[in-house]
Amino acid sequence: METRAGAPGAFARIDLNRVPTPAFVVDEIAVRRNLAILAEVKARSGAKILSALKAFSMWSLADVVGEYLDGVCTSGLWEARLARAHYKGEIATYCAGYKAADMAEIVAISDHVIFNSPMQHKRFAEFLDGSTDVGLRINPEHAEGEVAKYDPCSPHSRLGFPVSQLKTEHLDGVSGLHFHTLCEQDFEPLKRTWDGLKPRIAPWFGQLKWLNFGGGHHITRADYQREALIAFIQQVRAETGCEVYLEPGEAIALDAGILVGEILDVFDNGMPIGITDISATCHMPDVIEAPYRPAMLGERSEGTAIRLGGPSCLAGDIIGDYRLPVPAEVGRRFAFLDQAHYSMVKTTTFNGVPLPSIWLWNSETDELRCVKEFGWETFRDRLS
Repeated sequence: METRAGAPGAFARIDLNRVPTPAFVVDEIAVRRNLAILAEVKARSGAKILSALKAFSMWSLADVVGEYLDGVCTSGLWEARLARAHYKGEIATYCAGYKAADMAEIVAISDHVIFNSPMQHKRFAEFLDGSTDVGLRINPEHAEGEVAKYDPCSPHSRLGFPVSQLKTEHLDGVSGLHFHTLCEQDFEPLKRTWDGLKPRIAPWFGQLKWLNFGGGHHITRADYQREALIAFIQQVRAETGCEVYLEPGEAIALDAGILVGEILDVFDNGMPIGITDISATCHMPDVIEAPYRPAMLGERSEGTAIRLGGPSCLAGDIIGDYRLPVPAEVGRRFAFLDQAHYSMVKTTTFNGVPLPSIWLWNSETDELRCVKEFGWETFRDRLS
């Protein structure tokens, strides 16, 4: 299982005993650092950059996001409502499948509504009065994903209309084209995708207002080729006459948050086994779905490994094997790195496992405050 790296950054000096467990702790300074990088790319390239709420929806930082970016992109009615209530700037909404009952409100909230197919656009034309930009998501049919199930261009993908089927009549009333083909990737896959796509959509450059390159861009990663991206966006804007949008998600909160847990029990079953109050299936589902092994804050390179798993009844609720930075004893604290994006938005209360509280930390002032706690009522109220 791949280990997804995470940089400890300022978290190396935080006292994990300051929060109850399980708990997400997000460093506002780290988020601002990422946003400042994106703002520089935006200013120098001329692109518009939207924050993808599907990856990071911590709306207590909405005003901070609004200081740096042009707005947000949402994935349906509920995220669009969150965006309108708390975020600044443009709202672009894309969903693979809209419901007719939601469309009037989605159109009223959104500056851009992006459809997954021309047929869907036609079906909901009655809700469009010309005040909202209409976009069409296309499938460039150029695969760059490292894992097929996360690649929107994999065979028989449900995401985006195949560009090979695109016709002029499909663009009637459409202001822009959207494609999202990357996942935690650098600049070169984007460039290769564009090189393959450009000649196929070039006939319509004169009638399009914007191009949206979606998300999956790890722009704030230290080794990302930002200068190449800036030059590329400038070139695309000049050649096409279109506004260019980017929709990073992970890049907003990359290396900006940890998930703190506690060891609940330790025993031996051919190797040391540690039961924790962090559950892979409830708190870090990508550990099972991707799969991947999250990096641990301060993990040692030598010593005896212990297999960590959650408290749920699922046999596969296993996080991975680790050499802990603390003794493998009941009550000891530990933390997984880079958990602000996706983990926080994908938590569940399966098996009645409590949700982690959410804390905001300022690594410069050391101020730490709880922004959200979840009681058992959260579990109760999901059911009937």
